[in-house]
Amino acid sequence: MPGTNLTREEAQRRAQLLAVESYEIELDLSGAQEGGTYRSVTTVRFDVTAENGAESFIDLVAPAVHEVTLNGDSLDPAAVFADSRIALPGLLQGRNILRVVADCAYTNTGEGLHRFVDPVDDQAYLYTQFEVPDARRVFASFEQPDLKATFQFTVTAPEGWTVISNSPTPEPQDSVWVFEPTPRISTYITALIVGPYHSVHSVYEKDGRSVPLGIYCRPSLAQYLDSDAIFEVTRQGFDWFQEKFDYAYPFKKYDQLFVPEFNAGAMENAGAVTIRDQYVFRSKVTDAAYEVRAETILHELAHMWFGDLVTMEWWNDLWLNESFATYTSIACQAAHPESRWPHSWTTFANSMKTWAYRQDQLPSTHPIMAEINDLDDVLVNFDGITYAKGASVLKQLVAYVGEDEFFRGVQAYFKAHAFGNTRLSDLLGALEETSGRDLKSWSKAWLETAGINVLRPEIETDSDGVVTSFAIRQEAPALPAGAKGEPTLRPHRVAVGLYDLDEASGKLVRRERIELDVDGELTAVPQLVGQHRPAVILLNDDDLSYAKVRLDEQSLAFVTEHLGDFESSLPRALCWASAWDMTRDAELAARDYLSLVLSGIGKESDIGVVQSLQRQVKLAIDLYADPAAREALLARWTDATLAHLRAAAPGSDHQLAWARAFAATARTPEQLDLLDALLDGSQTIEGLAVDTELRWAFVQRLAAVGRFDEAEIAGEYERDRTAAGERHATTARAARPTAEAKAEAWESVVDSDKLPNAVQEAVIAGFVQTDQREVLAPYAERYFEVVKDIWESRSHEMAQQIAVGLYPTVQVSQETLDRTDAWLTSAEPTAALRRLVSESRAGVERALRAQRADAAAGE
Repeated sequence: MPGTNLTREEAQRRAQLLAVESYEIELDLSGAQEGGTYRSVTTVRFDVTAENGAESFIDLVAPAVHEVTLNGDSLDPAAVFADSRIALPGLLQGRNILRVVADCAYTNTGEGLHRFVDPVDDQAYLYTQFEVPDARRVFASFEQPDLKATFQFTVTAPEGWTVISNSPTPEPQDSVWVFEPTPRISTYITALIVGPYHSVHSVYEKDGRSVPLGIYCRPSLAQYLDSDAIFEVTRQGFDWFQEKFDYAYPFKKYDQLFVPEFNAGAMENAGAVTIRDQYVFRSKVTDAAYEVRAETILHELAHMWFGDLVTMEWWNDLWLNESFATYTSIACQAAHPESRWPHSWTTFANSMKTWAYRQDQLPSTHPIMAEINDLDDVLVNFDGITYAKGASVLKQLVAYVGEDEFFRGVQAYFKAHAFGNTRLSDLLGALEETSGRDLKSWSKAWLETAGINVLRPEIETDSDGVVTSFAIRQEAPALPAGAKGEPTLRPHRVAVGLYDLDEASGKLVRRERIELDVDGELTAVPQLVGQHRPAVILLNDDDLSYAKVRLDEQSLAFVTEHLGDFESSLPRALCWASAWDMTRDAELAARDYLSLVLSGIGKESDIGVVQSLQRQVKLAIDLYADPAAREALLARWTDATLAHLRAAAPGSDHQLAWARAFAATARTPEQLDLLDALLDGSQTIEGLAVDTELRWAFVQRLAAVGRFDEAEIAGEYERDRTAAGERHATTARAARPTAEAKAEAWESVVDSDKLPNAVQEAVIAGFVQTDQREVLAPYAERYFEVVKDIWESRSHEMAQQIAVGLYPTVQVSQETLDRTDAWLTSAEPTAALRRLVSESRAGVERALRAQRADAAAGE
């Protein structure tokens, strides 16, 4: 179809016709402080393979086009510019030169050239975000990853500002920055960051080569910028990646820019990575937050090779970027000798993989190598399969072929395809060469099929507790209704861990580990026959494979009493993850999951696991518990959070995590009085710093239960008149449990399109409160009345926030399912919108099943 939704077929035809040589881009941003539009001049040099007279198009999203000149001939913009494309008729065989002069618009949606004004200094700050197809919002471009070119930016900006791009920053002349051309890269990883940013600089030096390093943020955040810690993680990544990839960092400098109102976690622009500035921590956070930030830093650095140096030909191989960056970032954290997080695979098992398991059980599940027909498809495909399942499968592939063989293949891949584009077959061919394994059947089973397998132990023992038979049964559950494909049994590389309770230490200790290949429906494990049965048998120990794992009845009973006693964090995390998955699958009642967590969380040392459990318990009670039992379960949980808060070591990460968990569900007058007293200082808890971010958590809860209104929220905002403070206050206002507050919030998001992306997100976060089902009930029908129009009239990022965030998730009922089905039948939504709404519907359907299971457990 024409317009912004480029199809794969269109991209293939254009790639067969064109070879792009270079872009020269001139942007006049001198009026950025005031906003509006800016002048964009693009000169593109490209070659055409066909004979004279061929036609094509270039992409541009702009309010106005003033000039289009092709090979010296002036074209009428009114005739050639339509549907965000400029038609290019009468192309010449060989070299062509196109010049486009347009007015482009600043955005407040986090797409294209985003403009933000900091309320602290009233200065404008700009940055670009181009993935997937938004370079065309700033300059005319052939917007597809396989038409690589060099890019030379010339930027006019206000005096005293800084301009950062992919190439090293030059000295400005009369407020004009002329950058040197980049290497050959794709349009979506070009970047400009412009404004009076604060910066800190250093250098990475190794083997006689120096790479300049820079870190940037707004001056209002400079006091919180822990640049030494960020540089430390960055240098560890440089060390590890260059050794493992055997390819020097491919660009001339490496800047990391913490920018405001960023939609994602970060973006791998070549040599100029943009990162959400919430990672500049204004208040105390737990070590888990620093670990997540470090993984983000390493993930984007890995992209300099996976994605930027070598780029997928089309978006169906997006996983080649994201899965590899995810896998190698975690591997670096786990293996670098100076890493603070050698337990990073525990975090991966407890967070990233649970994301993948959840995504893989939705009706939108898809192969890792997804079928991407157009840009609409890829825009909703940055999901748990592309990132986390892909990384899990890569971890298994490394176990399957061997780590050394795996990285030798990667090294050959980089050398063969540097600054080019690839397909999956290019990587598999390199890995087959170095490993000696035929990976075609492995690829078909793991990368080209959807769904998840379940591994269950089958064990028999004699009267003395000696194992007489042991096997692993693999199941391939039916795919969710609406999903494409068939259930698939897959080859797995797994370890089986045998654990016993050490009487001296009271710890569950692994006595033996057996690693083997599992294939087909039943795989015998003869190594266990003749051994005395251990207390716990853990399939997929060390988390080598991607599969849902179940414990046998005896192991489950023992784990229920001793889950917190595992000596190592990874088996604990695997058991926690299995219990959570059983709860989601209605195999374990929500009330029993709560009991399990309460029995073991006090012994859990890994703060990331603790925080995951806290979130999961709240979700289980809110959505998976029998509604008749919900209040009692919430009371039990909240009492426990307060007890853990008071018992935690003063000033510890656990104390902070329990303070936040308590604030999320505080409900009795006495509990709410405590929040109020902690805010005004009339009560204290030893070691607990009620700093800016924690204050807002308390304020938002007090607003949500009706204790605080506009006066108290405004008073708190006066203490924190920052962009973050504005978002927090917006969330608190929308969280108030009144019809008036909900109407005001709904109107600001749905009836108006003026809010910036981050503020809209903050409104939605406050609007949806799980203990406000009654006041939110009227908005279920209103959602279905407006969501299609919003999808068709707003930008992708803004529409997706609304389509997902305002779906009536908390209205867990058959009526919600029926209304969703009626809308899906009658509204004829686009494939992308249908996917998002269907995913939300699946959450309600799952919650209904879980509620029935919990009710049955209480009978």
